[in-house]
Amino acid sequence: SLTSINIPESVASIGSSAFSGCSSLTSINIPESVTSIGGMAFSGCTSLTSISIPESVTSVGDAVFYNCSGLTKVEILGSIESFPSFNSYGFFKGCSSLTSIIIPESVSSIGDWAFSDCTSLTSTYIKATSLSTYGSNAFYNCPTMIYVPSGSEETYKDKWWVYRSRIVGYDYSAAQ
Repeated sequence: SLTSINIPESVASIGSSAFSGCSSLTSINIPESVTSIGGMAFSGCTSLTSISIPESVTSVGDAVFYNCSGLTKVEILGSIESFPSFNSYGFFKGCSSLTSIIIPESVSSIGDWAFSDCTSLTSTYIKATSLSTYGSNAFYNCPTMIYVPSGSEETYKDKWWVYRSRIVGYDYSAAQ
């Protein structure tokens, strides 16, 4: 029955599975004091429609938003380095209402199944010129176009050959 939560400034970490299965949760406020979010922390929060991850967050576990089917907007302000996945539990897997996402330059790793089954995701903007991990099934069953910094298209196409027809160069400075 939990519908909203305002995490106090005294909290530094959101533990693994902390809000997993809270299907009535519609809003959550994560303060700047939080630096890490554990695996599956919000998995199955099907009523959650938007979330903002503050700049202070630098570490996230696997499958944090797994099956958050109502999630339409994610704002990542932090310097997260990876969207890890565990087996077939992708970071955003099953977020079937998510339509667009901007992945900050700090992200250097996108794991297997990260955005799989995000069936409404049409635009993915990746600000990093390259990644250390290109999950092989990262966009499985996901119709997204993948926008990368102009000049880095070939790097992405060489690593994500299965998605090469959907990778397009984009000038972020012109869009701002």
